[in-house]
Amino acid sequence: MSFALGLTGSIGMGKSTTAQMFVDEGCALWDADAAVHRLYSVGGAAVDLMRSAFPKAVQDGKVSREALKQIISTDPDALKVIEGIVHPLVAADRAAFREAAMADILVFDIPLLFETGGDATMDAVACVSVSAEEQMRRVMDRGTMTEAQFDHIRAKQMPNDEKCERSNYVIVTDTLDHARAQVQDVVRQIRAGMADA
Repeated sequence: MSFALGLTGSIGMGKSTTAQMFVDEGCALWDADAAVHRLYSVGGAAVDLMRSAFPKAVQDGKVSREALKQIISTDPDALKVIEGIVHPLVAADRAAFREAAMADILVFDIPLLFETGGDATMDAVACVSVSAEEQMRRVMDRGTMTEAQFDHIRAKQMPNDEKCERSNYVIVTDTLDHARAQVQDVVRQIRAGMADA
């Protein structure tokens, strides 16, 4: 039996870096964003369904996220339709990973884990966290969005304090070394618990 660990955290908290640290410890990783990317790529399972719903969303044989953003901004019902297409496909992708993965610990990198109720399907949840100031600095340093866009995204996510409170483990990502030590500790605890079971 594998152990399912949900990994979550708000934008700019260092989740992707932390996820890679779990892989370094021998865990298998399923990444929600990467799954959507696969579904939207040429030949992906979402392409034809999306073309039927929104013909303009498919460009060069793949789903364009930019086109979807435009559609969502003009059609208030579009997001529900898109989610109705994507969520079942993502769930199927996740189930296939769970079935095929050979590691003892399976890490599920899901940004909106609590918001979507995904925590109910996990054996435990780890949340990455850093101060609000550091979070903003990291996001702004990427140069990919404005402060207003960042605030908009953060407003849609569950507050960091609440995520941390609901998680079994909190990994503070203030430095790489500190984060790695905590990841190793989480893996050790889980493996010890599995050995005792």
